[in-house]
Amino acid sequence: METIKLKINKRTSYGKALLELIKIGIDEKKGVEIVDENEPNSATIKAIEDVEKGKTFKVKNSKDLFKELGI
Repeated sequence: METIKLKINKRTSYGKALLELIKIGIDEKKGVEIVDENEPNSATIKAIEDVEKGKTFKVKNSKDLFKELGI
């Protein structure tokens, strides 16, 4: 078995149609499955890495949070 990875934008009409076509094919033939992998974007990956490295801060209230964020 070979794994083929496709990125399909489920929000577009073409993406919806393609996904539906694949689902119809899956219903008729066995040996094919859809694996939904939600990959985080680069900003999310950086945020996760920062948390893992301990680059976080604690605040007492929302006022302190806004001050820390520079808002």
